[in-house]
Amino acid sequence: MKTMQVETPALLIDHKILKRNLTSMQGYADRSGVNLRPHTKTHKMPRLAKMQLEAGAAGVTVAKVGEAEIMAEAGIDDIFIANQIIGRSKVERIRRLTGAVNISFGVDSVYSVKEIDGVFEGADKKAEVLIEVEVGEKRSGIIMRNDFITLLDEIKNSRNVRFKGVFSHDGHTYKASTIDRLKELYHDSSARTLKFAGIARDHGMACEVVSIGSTPPFVLGFDIPEGITEIRPGTYILMDGSQANVLGHHDTCAATILTTVISKPTDERVITDVGAKGLTKEHRTEGLTATEGLGKIVGFDGVHIDSVFDEHAIIYDEGFRSRVEIGDKVEILMNHICPVSNLYEKAYIVEDGEVIEEAPVSARGKLQ
Repeated sequence: MKTMQVETPALLIDHKILKRNLTSMQGYADRSGVNLRPHTKTHKMPRLAKMQLEAGAAGVTVAKVGEAEIMAEAGIDDIFIANQIIGRSKVERIRRLTGAVNISFGVDSVYSVKEIDGVFEGADKKAEVLIEVEVGEKRSGIIMRNDFITLLDEIKNSRNVRFKGVFSHDGHTYKASTIDRLKELYHDSSARTLKFAGIARDHGMACEVVSIGSTPPFVLGFDIPEGITEIRPGTYILMDGSQANVLGHHDTCAATILTTVISKPTDERVITDVGAKGLTKEHRTEGLTATEGLGKIVGFDGVHIDSVFDEHAIIYDEGFRSRVEIGDKVEILMNHICPVSNLYEKAYIVEDGEVIEEAPVSARGKLQ
């Protein structure tokens, strides 16, 4: 099938760019002497996760137990859930997975460790956990040294929980206004992660894994400090408008939304058939990743989505209107790929104008 014969709206992935992104990030990790454990929440597709593993990734990262279950069902056997898993039923699902896969997950509270310890009572394997360190994103994770030591002691004194290491996410780097500032935030975050790894070591609990994540520092090729063992970028595989802005070009953007022009009601207004339900209303307002509008129209400089309804994208551009007809198909470069992937049942992998494969988004909607 020709790419332009695909019914719209549709998620497209350019195969050549995809493979370049895979090769580039794996080469960077290899040269840096660290494991690559890509975050699959970006694409939610076992097919792409397997491509990442075939390229050399040590395992995959997910955000939810449901995503871990989908990846395990697909035969992926080394999974890290980079999140706190609270609730006995969810921890019980992880316990069931331990029989078939090597799985670890995040903690940042005594409550969590106590709950895990109880659920894993009598299990063949201990639960493997990494403590999350808050490094400036102002999200989850341990902040104070005393709380970290208390948590280490809780794990040490538990019967069914094994300490594997520490992890962090430097998502606040997305708001950096310059490359130099981004590098400063990245190095500060890495240093803070290593500091807590050192505290654990001095407490008699050396880290097997010291894991850091986010895409911008790695696509920019920043040095990875000694002591970091693993990186967890996600967006790099497909990229999007906001993170590509860090690079100053869109050559690494593999994913787009194919959409059809369905109306031209005024001299400057164009309507296409993808709205918030297929594009989201995501945009970034600060720093290098700031975006204009709700998505860029590929091949038309300066043309972007001005607004969306549930099923309609609204574009105000007289020049663009004069160049397209009702029934034409155009591609949109989305601002944020991760939530967009979650909206589609499948992606079309394309090359040279042809669909070469359809990849189910099997972890779509797996939010529990």
